Amino acid sequence: MPSAKKQKIYVLDTSVLLYDSDAVKNFQQNDIAIPITVLEEIDTFKKGNDVINLHAREFSRYLDKISDKNLLQKWIPLNGKTHGKLRVLSDENSEVDAAEVFGKKKNDHRILNSVLRLIEKEPEKKVVLVSKDINLRIKARALNIDAEDYETIRIKDIDHFYRGKTEICYDDTDIIDRFYQKEILDIDAVTSEAPTSNHFYILKNHSSSALGYYNDQKEIIELVRKKTAYGVKPRNAEQTFAMHAILNPENLLVTITGAAGTGKTLLALAGAMEQRHNFQQIYLARPIVPLSNNDIGYLPGDINSKIDPYMQPLWDNLTFIKNQFTQNSKEYKKVEEMVETEKLRIIPLAYIRGRSLSNIIFIVDEAQNLTPHEVKTIITRAGENTKIIFTGDIYQIDTPYLDTQSNGLSFLIDRMQDNDLYAHINLEKGERSELANLASKLL
Repeated sequence: MPSAKKQKIYVLDTSVLLYDSDAVKNFQQNDIAIPITVLEEIDTFKKGNDVINLHAREFSRYLDKISDKNLLQKWIPLNGKTHGKLRVLSDENSEVDAAEVFGKKKNDHRILNSVLRLIEKEPEKKVVLVSKDINLRIKARALNIDAEDYETIRIKDIDHFYRGKTEICYDDTDIIDRFYQKEILDIDAVTSEAPTSNHFYILKNHSSSALGYYNDQKEIIELVRKKTAYGVKPRNAEQTFAMHAILNPENLLVTITGAAGTGKTLLALAGAMEQRHNFQQIYLARPIVPLSNNDIGYLPGDINSKIDPYMQPLWDNLTFIKNQFTQNSKEYKKVEEMVETEKLRIIPLAYIRGRSLSNIIFIVDEAQNLTPHEVKTIITRAGENTKIIFTGDIYQIDTPYLDTQSNGLSFLIDRMQDNDLYAHINLEKGERSELANLASKLL
């Protein structure tokens, strides 16, 4: 007879609990252990307005609730038969000392020692360290500790990630000619597969091409034409699709992905300014990823002075739009007037929690550096007549505990595709300059 599988004990690192305060509820009937060092680290994150601070506080409240009449060093049942038990590990003295192996004793080494000691005390069970810290997982494996990433909130198939468009080639020109004449096509003439809402199509033959998108409400393919927004004109098919999605009043949620130089932020900003009469304000924001993990509170000045260096790319795009016009033109002056009157505002994301954003078009740049919880927080702030545009490059992550499959932008695209209110397009061709394109290819 095959041997029964060992019962598992999952040891959770600080990074997991800061990423998802409900993580302890996501390991089915397996037991959960929390090193006391993790509780110490959680305590240092309890103050602040960022999502990690919220998760720190939420987990502390949860732990206080379940331990009200229990000692945390003993196994506490989490939820009857549907979950396992939880305890805090305080014993760090094991036969192998991580601090001796890796040098100077750090919190990570104390956590590893807690795991090693648990393995010694529970030989009949399989102990697994769960962490979003890659280096901690590597150190754990070097000590023969099983280590895994936290994958509950994670995109499973990144190789077939939704791109927002399909290219279809035809042998003759009849269908494309008919498309330009009527500006609509039956979906059966384009694809036999069930179409995705607001999906874009590039129809080609040997000599001509046409752009279209699937209108789910009318169940037809509609022609997409190039539209200029506040002096910015799309330069390729994907940019044309992006501008269409931004300007389409039916698309209340838009995501635009692509590498640096593909025009994501510029298109979003120009499209928002083109619709300035339809909204009370335009908000621009991007996640602040401080250098050397120092909070922006260390920087001098008021909040605007602190965030301004991080928002400079947004100002650069705004300057580019202004320069599409002469300094004496009303369009040029209108941009400056919008900034002065706060019709157009650059804001820190941390300050939108608890607010209701009505009559706003909200652009969130570099959204790949947000967690799924942060993305949800932003979208749930949307009130009446609010449109939200997320832009970013899912392959360029600047925060240590996120990756291509676990960041908020990837999670959003994976969950929202095929929704009537949502449109997505991935930009592939760099349009910044020939020099920038050359560097992207060769360096």
